[in-house]
Amino acid sequence: MTIKKTALNKDKLNQIVTDARRNQELREQSYRGQALKLYPWLCGRCAREFTHTNLTELTVHHKNHNHDDNPTDGSNWELLCLYCHDNEHSRYEETRFGSSKSTTSNAPASSHNPFADLKSLLNSKK
Repeated sequence: MTIKKTALNKDKLNQIVTDARRNQELREQSYRGQALKLYPWLCGRCAREFTHTNLTELTVHHKNHNHDDNPTDGSNWELLCLYCHDNEHSRYEETRFGSSKSTTSNAPASSHNPFADLKSLLNSKK
């Protein structure tokens, strides 16, 4: 019974490894895999660096917003972190469909400076 169970576990592990390698090859053939090979693992906007541990947070953004336009030279791609990618698409949607909020404001600029007296406050604590 133990021999069969060990052989079964070994076969299962071999299948997992085979599937993982096949999936990796498919990912590398995708535009994401190509972009990750072409460009350094940095966000093109905020310059955040990525490693293998957090690489899932780095996305491929299509500069012209056409996900079917994937030239192999990567000229339509840029790597963006999740936050900058969401921001880019939000800005695109606002310009494409118009924003309900006005982009210019007639409100006066704030004159309050929360750090105006900070130095004297720190000196009084000494």
